[in-house]
Amino acid sequence: MAKSVNKVILLGNVGKDPEIRSTGGGTMVANFTLATSDRQKDAQGNWQERTEWHNMVAFTRLAEIVRDYVKKGSKLYVEGKIQTRSWDDKESGQKRYRTEIIVNDISLLSGRDDGGSGSGGYSRQSGSSNNVDQRSPAGHDDYSQSAEISDDDIPF
Repeated sequence: MAKSVNKVILLGNVGKDPEIRSTGGGTMVANFTLATSDRQKDAQGNWQERTEWHNMVAFTRLAEIVRDYVKKGSKLYVEGKIQTRSWDDKESGQKRYRTEIIVNDISLLSGRDDGGSGSGGYSRQSGSSNNVDQRSPAGHDDYSQSAEISDDDIPF
């Protein structure tokens, strides 16, 4: 069989607070949306910004990290893979589809207590046995103190 690749890399902002739940077997699952934006010229030559929304799913330890550190407006770097699920709608009987990004790695680019500002963050490499908290010590990040962003600066 020929080699194939299913890898997604996204850098964007969380659209609303994540939904956290557990499966029947006790596996923690976090669902959230991530917005990415792209600029391109329209037919008249004007720049238009287009936002794409991605459905994200994180399991086990990554779901715990999302639960503890991610909220609406958080800036994230995410690596994962695309997966499309299908099911029959119980009400209409129609086949439904949902395309999701299964999170394999996540880096929080926002500060711990502020969803939309700061830098640093927690980084967890999947498959790595030495997880290190890479957040900056409090008060040591002068740039994040001077680059405050309010909720009005977030486009959603």
